[in-house]
Amino acid sequence: MTTAKEANRPSANSPIPNNPVADNPVANSLAAHGLGLRYGDRTIVDGLDLELPGGAVTAIVGPNACGKSTLLRGLVRLLDPAAGTVTLDGSDIHRMPARALAKRMGLLPQQPVTPEAITVESLVRLGRYPHQRMLSPWSKADQAAVEDALARTGTAELRDQQVDRLSGGQRQRAWIALALAQDTDLLLLDEPTTFLDLRHQLDVLDLVTDLHEEAGRTVVMVLHDLGQAARYADHLVVLKDGRLAAAGPPAEVLTAELVEAVFQVPCRVVPDPETGSPLVVPRARARARSAAAV
Repeated sequence: MTTAKEANRPSANSPIPNNPVADNPVANSLAAHGLGLRYGDRTIVDGLDLELPGGAVTAIVGPNACGKSTLLRGLVRLLDPAAGTVTLDGSDIHRMPARALAKRMGLLPQQPVTPEAITVESLVRLGRYPHQRMLSPWSKADQAAVEDALARTGTAELRDQQVDRLSGGQRQRAWIALALAQDTDLLLLDEPTTFLDLRHQLDVLDLVTDLHEEAGRTVVMVLHDLGQAARYADHLVVLKDGRLAAAGPPAEVLTAELVEAVFQVPCRVVPDPETGSPLVVPRARARARSAAAV
């Protein structure tokens, strides 16, 4: 099954066609400098230095409980750093007004809580909050942004349905529509394919790819599936125990040695027959036992 990103897609370091930020490599670039993140006395992310390229799709991967979601929360200022800073285009995000930051960055959290009995359109309209002013009426521009978000996510026909009665894939597209209505150039998604079957996983990832390629959005997403991360991302970030294990283009980063060191999974890494991107093939347990016995 092919996706919107074929093997000849541009790398993270190549100009992206029809990308409004391609002429400015600094635009929408996030960076962490000595970043430390904690929950109470427990350190989750420790001394992290990281640069996420603007105008690219970045996938953050790593074992369970390695700090992926915590890092994303730190990058969008939902979690205050215990140490270090996070910058957007060189500016400390903790020095930026909340509304100004919300106009730059949109977030789809993991397992978002749906307000009771809210319809799809009403949910998507919430994305316009950063653009509202006290006593200002709902504008044509606001409604146009909502209509565009509904159309891009294929949820226009669902606008009057209650979100909590939708299927998992439909609900996820509705939440992505909310993030799109926010009309930001930087979109962050925390495990957008969780609890979805394969078809709906690919639908969501294809949608994210289309949003990046058509509108030049910078995308940062946390994923579990290494094959999907390599296929859809221009830039790969690998975490282990709250620290950076590797970062760069998937073809350079995703090696058998790295997978075994980070995930403790012996494997082969072969070209994906559809896209040529790295594909992780775990070694069969029987073969591994036979090799160990020799």
